[in-house]
Amino acid sequence: MKWVSLLCLCLSVSLQSSIVSPQSLRTDQGYEEFATTRTFKGEASDAPEVHCSRKRSKAAWKIIEEYLIPYVEKERYQIPRTCRLHPDNDLYRDQEQHKIRTDIYEWQCGYCKKRFYEESFLDKHFDNRHYNLLNVSHSKCLADVCGALHCDLAMGAVPHKTKCNPAAAARNKHLCEGLADSCFPVNQGPSASRLHEFFLRQFCDALTCTGSRKPFSQGRRKKRMSISYIVISVLTLMLLLLYYTYLYIYRRGIKRGTQELKRVSLTQSGRKKKPS
Repeated sequence: MKWVSLLCLCLSVSLQSSIVSPQSLRTDQGYEEFATTRTFKGEASDAPEVHCSRKRSKAAWKIIEEYLIPYVEKERYQIPRTCRLHPDNDLYRDQEQHKIRTDIYEWQCGYCKKRFYEESFLDKHFDNRHYNLLNVSHSKCLADVCGALHCDLAMGAVPHKTKCNPAAAARNKHLCEGLADSCFPVNQGPSASRLHEFFLRQFCDALTCTGSRKPFSQGRRKKRMSISYIVISVLTLMLLLLYYTYLYIYRRGIKRGTQELKRVSLTQSGRKKKPS
Protein backbone atom coordinates (compact mmCIF):
# COMPACT_ATOMS: atom_id res chain seq x y z
CA MET A 1 0.00 0.00 0.00
CA LYS A 2 2.84 2.36 0.75
CA TRP A 3 4.27 1.82 -2.73
CA VAL A 4 0.85 2.50 -4.30
CA SER A 5 0.35 5.73 -2.32
CA LEU A 6 3.85 6.90 -3.21
CA LEU A 7 3.19 6.24 -6.88
CA CYS A 8 -0.08 8.22 -6.78
CA LEU A 9 1.69 11.12 -5.08
CA CYS A 10 4.36 11.23 -7.82
CA LEU A 11 1.72 11.19 -10.57
CA SER A 12 -0.20 14.09 -8.98
CA VAL A 13 2.96 16.18 -8.67
CA SER A 14 3.91 15.57 -12.31
CA LEU A 15 0.41 16.49 -13.51
CA GLN A 16 0.40 19.76 -11.53
CA SER A 17 3.76 20.72 -12.97
CA SER A 18 2.59 20.01 -16.54
CA ILE A 19 -0.65 22.03 -16.32
CA VAL A 20 -0.34 25.69 -17.47
CA SER A 21 -2.81 28.19 -16.14
CA PRO A 22 -4.66 30.47 -18.58
CA GLN A 23 -3.23 33.51 -16.80
CA SER A 24 0.34 32.35 -17.36
CA LEU A 25 -0.51 31.55 -20.99
CA ARG A 26 -1.83 35.06 -21.50
CA THR A 27 1.29 36.45 -19.92
CA ASP A 28 3.51 34.46 -22.27
CA GLN A 29 1.50 35.53 -25.27
CA GLY A 30 1.66 39.12 -24.14
CA TYR A 31 5.42 38.83 -23.81
CA GLU A 32 5.67 37.41 -27.32
CA GLU A 33 3.55 40.23 -28.70
CA PHE A 34 5.64 42.77 -26.86
CA ALA A 35 8.80 41.15 -28.16
CA THR A 36 7.46 41.21 -31.72
CA THR A 37 6.45 44.85 -31.41
CA ARG A 38 9.77 45.74 -29.94
CA THR A 39 11.60 43.96 -32.76
CA PHE A 40 9.51 45.71 -35.40
CA LYS A 41 10.14 49.09 -33.82
CA GLY A 42 13.80 48.31 -33.68
CA GLU A 43 13.81 47.45 -37.37
CA ALA A 44 11.83 50.60 -38.18
CA SER A 45 14.34 52.69 -36.28
CA ASP A 46 17.04 51.44 -38.64
CA ALA A 47 15.34 53.28 -41.53
CA PRO A 48 17.10 56.45 -42.64
CA GLU A 49 15.35 59.55 -41.40
CA VAL A 50 14.14 61.51 -44.41
CA HIS A 51 13.51 65.24 -44.05
CA CYS A 52 11.65 65.76 -47.31
CA SER A 53 7.98 66.58 -47.75
CA ARG A 54 6.34 64.10 -50.08
CA LYS A 55 3.34 66.40 -50.53
CA ARG A 56 5.41 69.40 -51.60
CA SER A 57 7.65 67.24 -53.78
CA LYS A 58 4.54 65.96 -55.53
CA ALA A 59 3.30 69.52 -56.04
CA ALA A 60 6.66 70.59 -57.46
CA TRP A 61 6.72 67.71 -59.93
CA LYS A 62 3.16 68.46 -61.04
CA ILE A 63 4.18 72.06 -61.80
CA ILE A 64 7.22 70.87 -63.75
CA GLU A 65 5.09 68.38 -65.67
CA GLU A 66 2.41 70.93 -66.60
CA TYR A 67 4.29 74.21 -67.01
CA LEU A 68 7.77 73.18 -68.15
CA ILE A 69 8.10 69.67 -69.63
CA PRO A 70 5.82 70.30 -72.68
CA TYR A 71 8.00 73.26 -73.73
CA VAL A 72 11.17 71.22 -73.18
CA GLU A 73 9.77 68.44 -75.35
CA LYS A 74 8.83 70.95 -78.05
CA GLU A 75 12.45 72.10 -78.19
CA ARG A 76 13.64 68.46 -78.11
CA TYR A 77 15.99 69.39 -75.30
CA GLN A 78 17.45 66.94 -72.78
CA ILE A 79 17.58 68.31 -69.24
CA PRO A 80 21.02 67.49 -67.77
CA ARG A 81 21.19 65.27 -64.70
CA THR A 82 23.00 68.05 -62.86
CA CYS A 83 19.74 70.01 -63.00
CA ARG A 84 17.73 69.67 -59.79
CA LEU A 85 14.55 69.42 -61.86
CA HIS A 86 15.70 66.21 -63.54
CA PRO A 87 13.46 63.22 -62.65
CA ASP A 88 16.43 61.27 -61.28
CA ASN A 89 16.93 63.97 -58.66
CA ASP A 90 13.44 63.51 -57.21
CA LEU A 91 13.66 61.38 -54.07
CA TYR A 92 10.13 60.01 -54.47
CA ARG A 93 10.04 59.64 -58.27
CA ASP A 94 10.44 55.85 -58.30
CA GLN A 95 7.72 55.36 -55.69
CA GLU A 96 5.39 57.73 -57.52
CA GLN A 97 5.90 55.71 -60.70
CA HIS A 98 4.91 52.56 -58.77
CA LYS A 99 1.48 53.94 -57.94
CA ILE A 100 -1.25 52.16 -59.88
CA ARG A 101 -4.75 53.61 -59.90
CA THR A 102 -7.08 50.72 -60.73
CA ASP A 103 -10.33 52.55 -59.94
CA ILE A 104 -11.64 55.86 -58.61
CA TYR A 105 -11.34 54.68 -55.01
CA GLU A 106 -8.65 52.06 -55.41
CA TRP A 107 -4.88 52.44 -55.50
CA GLN A 108 -2.36 49.63 -55.80
CA CYS A 109 1.26 49.38 -54.73
CA GLY A 110 3.45 48.51 -57.71
CA TYR A 111 5.99 46.77 -55.48
CA CYS A 112 3.85 44.32 -53.48
CA LYS A 113 0.42 44.69 -55.22
CA LYS A 114 -1.34 45.67 -51.99
CA ARG A 115 -4.50 47.76 -52.52
CA PHE A 116 -5.71 50.93 -50.75
CA TYR A 117 -8.80 53.11 -50.87
CA GLU A 118 -6.93 56.42 -50.85
CA GLU A 119 -3.62 57.66 -52.20
CA SER A 120 -2.65 58.98 -48.76
CA PHE A 121 -2.79 55.44 -47.34
CA LEU A 122 -0.55 54.26 -50.17
CA ASP A 123 1.93 57.04 -49.30
CA LYS A 124 2.00 55.85 -45.68
CA HIS A 125 2.49 52.29 -46.93
CA PHE A 126 5.53 53.44 -48.93
CA ASP A 127 6.92 55.19 -45.85
CA ASN A 128 6.44 52.15 -43.62
CA ARG A 129 7.18 49.21 -45.91
CA HIS A 130 9.28 50.43 -48.83
CA TYR A 131 11.45 53.12 -47.29
CA ASN A 132 14.49 51.01 -48.18
CA LEU A 133 13.84 51.72 -51.88
CA LEU A 134 14.46 55.45 -51.49
CA ASN A 135 17.75 56.55 -53.01
CA VAL A 136 18.70 58.82 -50.13
CA SER A 137 22.39 58.97 -51.05
CA HIS A 138 22.03 60.33 -54.59
CA SER A 139 18.52 61.73 -55.00
CA LYS A 140 17.61 65.18 -53.71
CA CYS A 141 14.46 66.62 -52.24
CA LEU A 142 12.39 68.26 -54.95
CA ALA A 143 10.43 70.14 -52.28
CA ASP A 144 13.53 72.27 -51.67
CA VAL A 145 12.89 74.14 -54.94
CA CYS A 146 9.24 74.83 -54.15
CA GLY A 147 10.02 78.46 -53.41
CA ALA A 148 11.16 78.95 -56.99
CA LEU A 149 8.28 77.00 -58.54
CA HIS A 150 5.40 78.67 -56.61
CA CYS A 151 4.26 75.41 -54.98
CA ASP A 152 2.23 77.19 -52.30
CA LEU A 153 0.22 79.00 -54.96
CA ALA A 154 -0.40 75.78 -56.90
CA MET A 155 -1.44 73.96 -53.71
CA GLY A 156 -3.74 76.79 -52.66
CA ALA A 157 -1.77 77.29 -49.45
CA VAL A 158 -1.25 81.06 -49.85
CA PRO A 159 -3.93 83.26 -48.24
CA HIS A 160 -5.13 86.20 -50.35
CA LYS A 161 -4.07 88.78 -47.76
CA THR A 162 -0.54 87.62 -47.04
CA LYS A 163 2.14 90.24 -46.61
CA CYS A 164 5.07 89.65 -48.94
CA ASN A 165 8.48 89.08 -47.38
CA PRO A 166 11.11 90.87 -49.52
CA ALA A 167 13.99 88.79 -48.14
CA ALA A 168 12.19 85.49 -48.87
CA ALA A 169 11.23 86.70 -52.34
CA ALA A 170 14.85 87.61 -53.07
CA ARG A 171 16.06 84.19 -51.92
CA ASN A 172 13.49 82.40 -54.05
CA LYS A 173 14.36 84.51 -57.08
CA HIS A 174 18.06 83.76 -56.63
CA LEU A 175 17.21 80.05 -56.41
CA CYS A 176 15.03 80.31 -59.52
CA GLU A 177 17.74 82.03 -61.56
CA GLY A 178 20.23 79.38 -60.42
CA LEU A 179 17.88 76.68 -61.72
CA ALA A 180 17.64 78.45 -65.06
CA ASP A 181 21.45 78.62 -65.33
CA SER A 182 22.05 74.98 -64.38
CA CYS A 183 19.16 73.42 -66.28
CA PHE A 184 19.35 75.53 -69.43
CA PRO A 185 22.89 76.88 -69.89
CA VAL A 186 22.83 79.56 -72.59
CA ASN A 187 26.09 78.25 -74.05
CA GLN A 188 24.50 74.89 -74.89
CA GLY A 189 22.81 76.06 -78.07
CA PRO A 190 19.71 77.90 -79.30
CA SER A 191 17.21 75.51 -77.63
CA ALA A 192 18.83 75.89 -74.21
CA SER A 193 19.00 79.65 -74.67
CA ARG A 194 15.30 79.89 -75.54
CA LEU A 195 14.32 77.65 -72.62
CA HIS A 196 16.52 79.71 -70.28
CA GLU A 197 14.63 82.85 -71.24
CA PHE A 198 11.31 81.03 -71.01
CA PHE A 199 12.09 79.72 -67.51
CA LEU A 200 12.88 83.23 -66.28
CA ARG A 201 9.60 84.57 -67.65
CA GLN A 202 7.53 81.58 -66.52
CA PHE A 203 8.79 81.27 -62.94
CA CYS A 204 11.35 83.86 -61.85
CA ASP A 205 9.83 87.20 -62.87
CA ALA A 206 6.89 86.82 -60.45
CA LEU A 207 9.18 86.33 -57.43
CA THR A 208 8.96 89.94 -56.29
CA CYS A 209 6.78 91.86 -53.88
CA THR A 210 5.64 94.36 -56.51
CA GLY A 211 2.97 92.05 -57.87
CA SER A 212 3.52 93.31 -61.40
CA ARG A 213 4.02 89.83 -62.86
CA LYS A 214 1.98 86.72 -62.29
CA PRO A 215 3.40 83.18 -61.96
CA PHE A 216 3.15 80.91 -64.99
CA SER A 217 2.69 83.93 -67.25
CA GLN A 218 3.55 81.85 -70.32
CA GLY A 219 0.68 79.49 -69.56
CA ARG A 220 0.60 75.74 -69.86
CA ARG A 221 1.04 73.80 -73.04
CA LYS A 222 -0.84 70.58 -73.62
CA LYS A 223 1.23 67.62 -74.65
CA ARG A 224 0.81 66.53 -78.23
CA MET A 225 -0.96 63.26 -78.76
CA SER A 226 1.30 60.46 -79.88
CA ILE A 227 1.02 59.08 -83.42
CA SER A 228 0.10 55.64 -82.10
CA TYR A 229 -2.80 57.12 -80.13
CA ILE A 230 -4.10 58.90 -83.24
CA VAL A 231 -3.78 55.76 -85.38
CA ILE A 232 -5.58 53.62 -82.80
CA SER A 233 -8.38 56.20 -82.52
CA VAL A 234 -8.87 56.32 -86.32
CA LEU A 235 -8.89 52.52 -86.61
CA THR A 236 -11.41 52.26 -83.77
CA LEU A 237 -13.74 54.74 -85.48
CA MET A 238 -13.43 52.87 -88.80
CA LEU A 239 -14.23 49.56 -87.14
CA LEU A 240 -17.26 51.07 -85.43
CA LEU A 241 -18.45 52.51 -88.75
CA LEU A 242 -18.08 49.14 -90.50
CA TYR A 243 -19.85 47.35 -87.66
CA TYR A 244 -22.88 49.65 -87.68
CA THR A 245 -23.00 49.59 -91.50
CA TYR A 246 -23.06 45.79 -91.46
CA LEU A 247 -25.70 45.81 -88.72
CA TYR A 248 -27.87 48.20 -90.74
CA ILE A 249 -27.60 46.11 -93.94
CA TYR A 250 -28.25 42.89 -92.03
CA ARG A 251 -31.40 44.24 -90.39
CA ARG A 252 -32.61 45.72 -93.65
CA GLY A 253 -32.14 42.37 -95.38
CA ILE A 254 -34.07 40.56 -92.67
CA LYS A 255 -36.89 43.10 -92.94
CA ARG A 256 -37.03 42.78 -96.73
CA GLY A 257 -36.99 38.98 -96.51
CA THR A 258 -39.85 39.05 -94.03
CA GLN A 259 -41.91 41.29 -96.30
CA GLU A 260 -41.34 38.99 -99.29
CA LEU A 261 -42.38 35.95 -97.25
CA LYS A 262 -45.58 37.73 -96.23
CA ARG A 263 -46.29 38.62 -99.87
CA VAL A 264 -45.75 35.02 -101.00
CA SER A 265 -47.95 33.65 -98.23
CA LEU A 266 -50.75 36.08 -99.12
CA THR A 267 -50.54 35.13 -102.79
CA GLN A 268 -50.72 31.43 -102.00
CA SER A 269 -53.67 31.90 -99.66
CA GLY A 270 -55.54 33.90 -102.35
CA ARG A 271 -55.05 31.15 -104.90
CA LYS A 272 -56.42 28.55 -102.54
CA LYS A 273 -59.66 30.54 -102.04
CA LYS A 274 -60.54 30.60 -105.80
CA PRO A 275 -63.30 28.08 -106.82
CA SER A 276 -62.25 25.17 -109.04
